[in-house]
Amino acid sequence: MKKSLLFVLGLLMSFAAQAQDFESAKDAVKNMGVGWNLGNTLDANGNGVHQGLDSETYWGQPKTKPELMKMMKEAGFGAIRVPVTWYNHMDANGNVDAEWMARVKEVVDYVINQGLYCILNVHHDTGDDSKNASIIHWIHASMNTYNNTKEKYENLWKQIAETFKDYDQHLVFEGYNEMLDDLSSWCFASYNAQGGYNATSATDSYNALNSYAKSFVNTVRATGGNNQKRNLVINTYAASNGGGTWNEHLIEPLSKLVIPSDPGGKGHIAVQVHAYPNLKSGGTEILNMFKKLKEYFIDKGYPVILGEWATSNVDASVTDYDADRNGYLNFAAYVVKTAKQYDAATFYWMGLTDGISRSVPAFNQADLAKTLTVAYHGGDFEGVYPTMNSGDGGVVVFEGEQLLEWGTAINFPANLFSDLDNSTFVEVTYQQKYDQFTGDNVYGMFQFWYNDWSSKIKFTVDGKEYDADFNPENHYSTPTGTKHTTAFSFDESTFSTFKKKGMLFQGHGILVTKAILTKTPSGIRPVTATQSEGAVYNLSGQRVQKPQKGIYIQDGKKYIVK
Repeated sequence: MKKSLLFVLGLLMSFAAQAQDFESAKDAVKNMGVGWNLGNTLDANGNGVHQGLDSETYWGQPKTKPELMKMMKEAGFGAIRVPVTWYNHMDANGNVDAEWMARVKEVVDYVINQGLYCILNVHHDTGDDSKNASIIHWIHASMNTYNNTKEKYENLWKQIAETFKDYDQHLVFEGYNEMLDDLSSWCFASYNAQGGYNATSATDSYNALNSYAKSFVNTVRATGGNNQKRNLVINTYAASNGGGTWNEHLIEPLSKLVIPSDPGGKGHIAVQVHAYPNLKSGGTEILNMFKKLKEYFIDKGYPVILGEWATSNVDASVTDYDADRNGYLNFAAYVVKTAKQYDAATFYWMGLTDGISRSVPAFNQADLAKTLTVAYHGGDFEGVYPTMNSGDGGVVVFEGEQLLEWGTAINFPANLFSDLDNSTFVEVTYQQKYDQFTGDNVYGMFQFWYNDWSSKIKFTVDGKEYDADFNPENHYSTPTGTKHTTAFSFDESTFSTFKKKGMLFQGHGILVTKAILTKTPSGIRPVTATQSEGAVYNLSGQRVQKPQKGIYIQDGKKYIVK
């Protein structure tokens, strides 16, 4: 009995020592260096209460693969922020679906296994108000909301913390993303108050945010194990950075944040803010921001993470990266270098590798990725920045399984088309899959759009032009369950617009398994227009004397004239 007791005590002491060996938040943030957000992935949602694992691809991103994190590591990134939305994977009592938790764990493992830091958070459970706010954005900066959701919030973090409590110091928890008040006020609490700023309402909001922060810290620490000393991240109100001089209340997200007392001891809490300045004034804004962050947090022992950043039009159809490449790259380098001077970590918001590029994996903004990592590591740093090969072999845009339904789409970013012309086909492998529907929904179809959803796109399949929708049942006379590989072609004007806006396709009752950009569709032999072996006919059965670019039939077989 005495030996058994000593053994148990020894184990407990060992576990305690393991937790005590965690580096400080200051060291962790410094060691993270330059990071990236795996955005629009595990945080994607379709405004539904219960959703399955396919929600990961709802916003046009492919399912994450471990190879993506290997690429980020080899490029010189030191950390990945993994935004996760939970409301759509919880039951009425706030219990997280086991399959979803397992998938989150799987993606976190992709990051950790590469030796990278991983920040795991609660993301779109906070955010703008909506008609379904109590379900979707159920975490608000108001004491009434906090009192009504405290138990649910703490239960969520208890589940997350229990799942990951044995992970080492490379895993960091972030309590909440951009928490807003009941008025969806950005910049500072009560900004959207009718009649102007309301001090009572603002105070209530800051008190609520601080209460959520305290619940987060206490809940994680209570789960024990490595969570006793795990580094934790607290965000300011709306993740605002205190920048700007146009209103005296802009500083409140910094001045009103109360860092909770930590049962795990001092030195294991960091503060996060976000920044999306205008490119022209961005450098000045970034410098002023860090001066304020130094005053309010860094000098008081709380390291700072710039958890999201880009310029203000990061989501526009033509971004600053597209419109002023040199200016944008110079700004990006400045952000990273300035943050490094303050021992702050930076996490670029998305971009770099987007949409289909993540499946390869490859960078669709390789020059920006290189700019970020070289700015941090120094001019002698040599990272690896693979890009997609757009030769005749084809570029795999998407590979996996994506059931196209309204609200989901497969995204082709604009810069993917930079070196391509209208001799390129979009080849899609898919299955008609609408047997699960009833009534008027028993059909399958594609729609091609520009990436800004400005208009539908005309296209050609097997020599037949379509104005908007493509229904494989009508085109091929085949029932649900049939598999196809279809090559879609586009005119020169459309391709020119692709280079500015990009392209996406959505649909209904179609299970996509592969999408390729290619000069030579599968099963079609390339020939020149001068070949004369047998007659050449268009797909309407008419003989063609001098075939132009397109797909034709020769001796009963399909050919492409390039």
